[in-house]
Amino acid sequence: MFIQTEATPNPEVLKFLPGKAVLGEGTRDFRSPDEAGASPLAAEIFDITGVTRVFFGPDFITVGKHAAVDWPMLKAPILAAIMDHYTSGRALFAEGAETAGGHDEGVYEGETAQVVAEIKDLLDTRIRPAVAQDGGDILFNRFDPDTGVVWLNMRGACSGCPSSSATLKAGVENMLKHYVPEVTRVEQAL
Repeated sequence: MFIQTEATPNPEVLKFLPGKAVLGEGTRDFRSPDEAGASPLAAEIFDITGVTRVFFGPDFITVGKHAAVDWPMLKAPILAAIMDHYTSGRALFAEGAETAGGHDEGVYEGETAQVVAEIKDLLDTRIRPAVAQDGGDILFNRFDPDTGVVWLNMRGACSGCPSSSATLKAGVENMLKHYVPEVTRVEQAL
């Protein structure tokens, strides 16, 4: 098994490509060792000193680290954990664990429901595939029809990335405002 690695725009996050499906569809973000208990692979990666985050995408895994730890010290143990997992044939998630997260499914009615559907469609077809190239994901959180503000969750390599605010404002906000006139601004949900 050959696992490729790619740098991401976030210097504290590295993208690992095992050459096999990870989730296949959707994403899952683990922000702590407690959350990682849902996945044996995520838990193994969190056991490596210096790891701060693990993110599963359709065909990649991104791993975040403390700034004080260098990638040359972490890369080999992470590669070993990923290889061991795939060669063992173990399930990615513990039995009964939720496998993938998606857009917030808040209830919207009438014209607002249509606007939210358009926002989610643009995110899914144009924005999320581009963000996945950098090892991250961006999900709809909520829309305020009174102000036109869209709140989005940045995940994976995008969470905490120095260029994430530029991505939101210059890329995502401009596209959403162009195609969905009801959108006035895009903000990152905390």
